[in-house]
Amino acid sequence: MAITNTWSVTDMQRTDSDGYVFLVYWSMVAASDGTPSYTALEGGKLRCEGNPSDPGFIPYADLTENAVLGWVYDSLIEGDETAAEAKARVEADRDSKVQKQIDAAATTESGVPWTTPVPE
Repeated sequence: MAITNTWSVTDMQRTDSDGYVFLVYWSMVAASDGTPSYTALEGGKLRCEGNPSDPGFIPYADLTENAVLGWVYDSLIEGDETAAEAKARVEADRDSKVQKQIDAAATTESGVPWTTPVPE
């Protein structure tokens, strides 16, 4: 089974006067294909700091999900990681959890050892 990772920005809070985004809610879902599907979730909120007069400020109306996800990836960096490495680390952790579910399902079965009579 293949595992697909889907990152998304689920909500943002901003100030009305200047469109400054100060809080980003995000999620990442690792899901296996096939039936049944197994999933593992990661998510959180990112508190943003900055100033609308900064040269790199992006007006709210011009933001894209990819740009905001870039902020999220940057916030996940540990040590000497790059944003891409931080993203990959989170994905690998969730993928591992999904794989454990798949492995457990392959070695277990459900049911009862008796036959249930059919009502007449």
